[in-house]
Amino acid sequence: MAKNKKSKILGCLAAIIVLGVGAALYAYSFLFSANVDLKKAGPELYISHGDTFDDVVANLEKTGAIKNIGAFVKTSKLKKYDRHVKSGRYIMKDGMSSLELVRLLASGNQTPIKLTFNNKRTAPELAGRLAEVLEMDSLTALAAIKNDTLLTKWGIDSNNAISVFIPNTYEIYWDIAPAKLMERMKKEYDKFWDSKRKAKLARTGLTQKEVSILASIVEEEQNQKYDEQPLIAGLYINRLRKGMKLESDPTVKFAVNDFSIRRVLSVHLKTDSPYNTYMYAGLPPGPIRIPSIQAIDNVLNFRESNYIFMCAKEDFSGYHNFAETSAEHEANAKRYHNSLNKQRIFK
Repeated sequence: MAKNKKSKILGCLAAIIVLGVGAALYAYSFLFSANVDLKKAGPELYISHGDTFDDVVANLEKTGAIKNIGAFVKTSKLKKYDRHVKSGRYIMKDGMSSLELVRLLASGNQTPIKLTFNNKRTAPELAGRLAEVLEMDSLTALAAIKNDTLLTKWGIDSNNAISVFIPNTYEIYWDIAPAKLMERMKKEYDKFWDSKRKAKLARTGLTQKEVSILASIVEEEQNQKYDEQPLIAGLYINRLRKGMKLESDPTVKFAVNDFSIRRVLSVHLKTDSPYNTYMYAGLPPGPIRIPSIQAIDNVLNFRESNYIFMCAKEDFSGYHNFAETSAEHEANAKRYHNSLNKQRIFK
């Protein structure tokens, strides 16, 4: 009897051990075995604000990044991730286990995107670029750019909102809130306008806002030969100081909303707009594009001269002829217009 009882106990213990080992192996299989397979899927996983755990699961199934979706679901529930989904852009690694992936998503440790926005002219164009790389759509992005509450607090009007965006490369979280994005850009703007750049403002006689406006005009006038920009900036500063109209063709193109125009005609000059510097003296109310850092610095480092006229060179080299008198300018303009006629460029 004693032997039989001992055998039963040993048998039970063996069964328990077997079951325990089996449970451990099962737990290991769905917790620690490789479950992320990026052979056919990209490493990025986007989780939007408001997404539920079911949305995350559906997204993973759609991309095909998970070999065993059931293991991911079980691990998520074990770690209570299914109740605490966090938005963001997450970078998965090939061969990650379910546990590693769940820990990444639960931590909210997302990877930022690199945001750039070069060569944008208007707030809608900028909003479109933001919508391409961030969670917000273009209408939300445009509303953020035109956020009067923030702009008023910063002493900036809506015409100059885009000047807050200094073209550079920024690391930004994909799901950043619109107001937070604007605050980040203002912080970068203030950092850009350091003591060295502020010290150069006195020489120009302009404000930070006005430098951005003038830089946008200078860059539209000359976006091929940047070495000429300081001279163009100096010419416009001369005209401003003399109270002359800037008479800048790019401002007219902006006013008529057509930058494809190669030859500004009298019909264009009749466009009644505060951006038409043939019609109104002084700087327009806002930039006609987001000026590059180089263009802003070239305005701050403008070259002194007596020039008040400029005209594209007749050789179409991308450079300009400069003049101090209207007679010189008319001669330069005549040569350029003759070249346009020869090339049959009439608009």
